[in-house]
Amino acid sequence: MEKIVLTDVEAVPGASSEELANIVIQRIGLMPRKKGSTEKMNKVIIEMYERAKAGYRQKKPSEALMTVEEMAAFAGITRQTMYEYLRRWQNLNLISKASYIGRDDKVVIGYRLNGHTLESAFEKAKVRIANNMDATLKIVAELQKVLKNEKISQSQKKN
Repeated sequence: MEKIVLTDVEAVPGASSEELANIVIQRIGLMPRKKGSTEKMNKVIIEMYERAKAGYRQKKPSEALMTVEEMAAFAGITRQTMYEYLRRWQNLNLISKASYIGRDDKVVIGYRLNGHTLESAFEKAKVRIANNMDATLKIVAELQKVLKNEKISQSQKKN
């Protein structure tokens, strides 16, 4: 299970789209975790959104796809490193894997936003996070019950 890292970075009034995309990526833990890694991960989410819009507008779902190579190029990292980041994106349910037949009858595998808009894709990520929190709350309730029962059991052993 991948860990979900949420931060509370705030947007400044009048921020550009690039700055806002960077803040969004940071808030949901999609920024690189190693210092000195790429600072361009926000460019990937912006390009995915642009492609989703184009695919929806042209009624060609294949237009919404980005290959791992393309994503890596936008992020300024290697393809292999991009695969490592993709796990987090998929874990949040922000993107989904898809394939289509290319011009030369080759199957092209890529990723697309998990919705027609950034907002709808993030709604799915929000549901994933909320489900995680709900499951954690059930575990907390069970922990509380077990702690109480253990104390009762210990006190009965003393008597």
